[in-house]
This record gives sequence, C-alpha cells and structure tokens, in this order.
Amino acid sequence: MLKRILTAAAIAALSVADANAQPAANPSSAPEWNVPDPDTLPNDALGRTVRRGRDLIVKTSSLIGPDAPDPAMRYSGNGLDCQSCHLQAGTQRFGLPLAGVWGVFPTYIARENEIRTLEERINGCMERSMNGRVLPVGGPVMKAMLSYIQFISTSEKVGTSLDGRGAPPLPLTERAGDPVHGRQVFTATCAVCHGADGQGQRLEPAEAKESGRRYRFPPLWGPDSYNDGAGMARGITGAQFVHANMPFGTTSEAPVLSVPDTFDVVAFISGQPRPHKSGLEADFPDRARKPVDATYPPFIGPFSPDQHRLGPWPPIQAWMKANGATARTAD
Repeated sequence: MLKRILTAAAIAALSVADANAQPAANPSSAPEWNVPDPDTLPNDALGRTVRRGRDLIVKTSSLIGPDAPDPAMRYSGNGLDCQSCHLQAGTQRFGLPLAGVWGVFPTYIARENEIRTLEERINGCMERSMNGRVLPVGGPVMKAMLSYIQFISTSEKVGTSLDGRGAPPLPLTERAGDPVHGRQVFTATCAVCHGADGQGQRLEPAEAKESGRRYRFPPLWGPDSYNDGAGMARGITGAQFVHANMPFGTTSEAPVLSVPDTFDVVAFISGQPRPHKSGLEADFPDRARKPVDATYPPFIGPFSPDQHRLGPWPPIQAWMKANGATARTAD
C-alpha cells in the first residue's frame, strides 16, 4: 500500500516504467481541487485537535500503532500509516482522499449490508488495512480524526461527493491478470521503492523516531502490511489505486503504467502472503452485492477462486446481473 515520500530512488522509478502507458480516463477537466490547510487554524482547541488528527493519519504507526510508547494505544497492528493509502494525509485527488467524505456519511456499506457511520468506516480500516483493532468511538483519537476529516472536507456540500474521491475506474480487461508478467513489472517499476521482496524501505531508528513513521515506503505484503480483508487486497480496487497514483509522482491525469500492466502487477502483489482476517465469510451478507474481485469465500456462481482474484471479471459481472436474485440468498 504505497506511501508517497519523495526520494531520488522513487523518481528513478518513473524512468523505468512502461513508455507506452495508455490512460484509462482523462479526469483533467474536473474542477480545481482545493483542500484547506490545518496550519492556518489558530492555536486553539479546534486547531490543535485538527492538527492532531492529521498527525494520526501521517504517523499512525508511532501514535496508535506498534511503535506507540504506550502499549494500550497500539490499535493499529502493522507498520503502515493511514496515508499509505490515503495519500498526502488524505488530501490528494484520486489518491483515496479523506477530503470530501465527511458529508456522505452515514451511508450504505455493502460489506455489512447496512447504513454505517464514518466512525464505523474508520474502524473498518483499523481492522483490515491496519490489521488492528477498533478505536473507541468517543475517544480522543477518533475525535481528532473526525475533526481533521471534517475540516479538510469544508468545500464539500453535504450529501455530495467531491470530484476526485476514491480512484478513477478502469476498463476491465477480457483476460486474467498475469502474475508472471506482473512480477516483471514489479521488478522494473515498484521494487526500487518497495523492495525486491515487497517489504518496503524501513527507516533507521533515529529517522523513524524523528519522522514518526516506520517506513519510507511501506510493505506491500507480509506481516507488516494490510490483511486479506482490506479493499486493497482486491484486484479491481488495487488496480484503480495503482494506475492513478503509482509509482511516486504519478497522477490520475498522467498515469505511468498501462492498464494491462497495472492489472498484471496487482495480480502478482495479490498472490503474495499477508495476514488473514478471521470472519470474512460474514462479509457481504447480501451475496448479490459482493464485489466480483473479492478474493475470499463464499464464492457465488460457477467461477473459480482464481478468476475472482485475477479475472477476467466481466463474465462474473454478467452472471451476477442475470442471477442476482439467486445469488442474494446463496451460500
């Protein structure tokens, strides 16, 4: 999952990427992306709380993760920070921004098949992407995160999602992702930052203490990465994020990887070992709403687990469309 910290090595990654990359979409005509700066707030209770929320997004591993001095504050279970996925402290357009989510919650979430609050959504990330445990809903950590998200969402109208939320959709390929070719793409484009073994670039102790982070670039698999219940573990979701944001310096307006290369490298990454989240069989109780790229059972329809992980996904989508009523109650 992919932190954006500028280094010469990261810039070098751009030079070895696919020179024939084809963008999937052109969001350049979208409205200008403006996010308020917490540093403009005064040194009062609100300003301090908002800035504390930003710190929690940027320095998760040291404040509420495994490097927190107080063991009771170790809610996050891996070495990632929230901004490993929510880039630039959640302020980057199409970098899974937190800016713009305040006014769309409460909202329906298919994974639980119910209306969920923003607090519940944050705790879902804590249990999955952060491979940890839930935050107390009324506690100071949750209040600070909510205060920060509300502040950076100021330009959003309640009930309207900002353009630039999430990551742009990609056209789905008619073939399965190729993890063998994906390994080649990873070696050429991703390993310079995330390491040949995918374990990231861990900071030396002195730099980690000063920055409040464990990694310069985070691990993409292994015990210090997100678990198999995280959205980033899914092929379509992961590919949309990678295509719009990776390697470092990439924007959604000028993607570096071609769409096929993106699906291939994500196929390679998704096949690597990572922590397992128990209880995944309870996800998406309305089976008709389960994403076609969900990698864990129960699987609905006449498709193999590998096809759910690697694709091609259009045949699964077509089957689900034709058999939705049956899938809704199947197990």
